[in-house]
Amino acid sequence: MDATVAIVGRPNVGKSTLFNRLVGRKVALVDDTPGVTRDRRTGRGRLGDLEFTIVDTAGLDDADAESLAGRMRAQTEAAISDADVILFLVDARAGITPLDEHFAEFARRSGKPVILVANKSEGRLGSAGFFEAFSLGLGEPVGISAEHGEGLADLYDALFAAWDFDAPEPVEGPETDVTDETRDEDLLSRPLKLTVVGRPNAGKSTLINRLIGEERLLTGPEAGITRDAITVPWTWRGRAVELVDTAGLRRKARVEGKLEKLSVGETLRSIRFAEVVVVTLDATIPFEKQDLQIADLVVREGRAIVVALDKWDLVENRGPTLKTLKEEAERLLPQARGMALVPVSGLTGEGLDKLMQAAFRAREVWTSRVSTGRLNRWLANTIEHHPPPAVSGRRLKLRYMTQVKSRPPHFVIFCSRPDALPDAYQRYLMNGLRETFEMPGTPLRLSLRKSDNPFAEE
Repeated sequence: MDATVAIVGRPNVGKSTLFNRLVGRKVALVDDTPGVTRDRRTGRGRLGDLEFTIVDTAGLDDADAESLAGRMRAQTEAAISDADVILFLVDARAGITPLDEHFAEFARRSGKPVILVANKSEGRLGSAGFFEAFSLGLGEPVGISAEHGEGLADLYDALFAAWDFDAPEPVEGPETDVTDETRDEDLLSRPLKLTVVGRPNAGKSTLINRLIGEERLLTGPEAGITRDAITVPWTWRGRAVELVDTAGLRRKARVEGKLEKLSVGETLRSIRFAEVVVVTLDATIPFEKQDLQIADLVVREGRAIVVALDKWDLVENRGPTLKTLKEEAERLLPQARGMALVPVSGLTGEGLDKLMQAAFRAREVWTSRVSTGRLNRWLANTIEHHPPPAVSGRRLKLRYMTQVKSRPPHFVIFCSRPDALPDAYQRYLMNGLRETFEMPGTPLRLSLRKSDNPFAEE
């Protein structure tokens, strides 16, 4: 039976470091600053032949329930409630603190199997704290070093004793060749990788909480609450979705400190691994300079883009306002001409079905392919009605066109002088491709290559 294992403890005892160690890669932010982790982060953990769902949590802190620290603690309490096994971490070098004792009692009252883990137990400095951990009354501690990978064999034994894990099943069957066509079919059957980005305090976490119907992500009036890129598995109308909440992106000049730089790096990484990116704008103050820079970044990364006009419940004269915003989007973001603008409200839930419909439609366009025959018929018709201009008295010849990639669609035109074709005519071709083959809002790539002359002397 699959187990859910939650890592809990006071701030800065190494929970995220252990999470990264068990997942096998650095996915959670790690820094010496206490309280780096705020939201619950889940992943697939593995220790020897044991596989389980591992949950990283915010540090337990004794604070008012309405404060940020109190809301973080509520998220950790929810993780404990959902867990099958609890790894209670203490810092062996710092010794046992009153906060450790307080929350050890809380973990004991949960009724779940609790494994006491004394992190940073390596060396002489950690040995004293290791023996002090016996005083918590949670049984014999497991001494480890999450940073250096020491003591994991003992942790394996403790996990094995605490839960009846399923034995991993061997994967059998011959390998098959994977073509572009089968990759595209598989892509549409796999979960939609949907990343939500925007400026700080644009309502990204609130929007995701409303989508999934639970307070899964930490929210509040404070800007910059989200630090990690948090993946939330979800199902919409029977279709799997991997929702990713990200830290807000500020202007580069305003990014301060190592921790914020790490958060920005996580957000950029999430964009690169996304299929569709929802750029969340505040509908009351849309299309600020930073909004446009974020949207341009998404297009340059080649991701499909959908714009969510959040806080739509605060907008008056909705019809004229939406029409104006669509016109502004066409003017300010011509590189994503035709992208979907969906009015939504994370507070009331308005427009969320339309947002998901737009996201799935954007992925279909992003993965679409056009046959070479259709492309060349379109190219011949386009040249006939609007031929490329003559450069230095010589007419440019566009001979052949094909699509070489999807995700995003990438087209190649073979022509006589690639370097001489004006940018304006290339934009004309791109706009024609969008309109004719119904590819709104997705970034297109167009490359020019010199066609070989069979009569040229070798």
